[in-house]
Amino acid sequence: MTIRTFRITVRGVFDGLDSGQRAALLADAAEHDVLRAAFTPEGHLSYDITARPAFTFRFSATGEEEEDILVAAEEAENTARAWLSERGYGFKNLRSSAEDLSQAPLGKRQRRAARSEGFGR
Repeated sequence: MTIRTFRITVRGVFDGLDSGQRAALLADAAEHDVLRAAFTPEGHLSYDITARPAFTFRFSATGEEEEDILVAAEEAENTARAWLSERGYGFKNLRSSAEDLSQAPLGKRQRRAARSEGFGR
């Protein structure tokens, strides 16, 4: 079996934050800057609370079957929901999208590398 790698993005909007919660998010903002965003198994949260109340969690997961992406997306949403709830952060409009990297089209450099290695001729 081939191991498939999935990238899952969970998006939402903070809702009903009090001043203490907002201050906590602002204090940790550098750690959650979009420029530091990465897809990780535990999930990486990014936001810019000064600009807008939206947030994004990025998760990576693996599976053997094409259908495993659905389970991975559900688990990612549940993990994001739990993280927010444990901290008492209100949220709304939680939604996810997932990509199976084995199905992603090759970029220009990847196609060039594949041709130079004798693939795709």
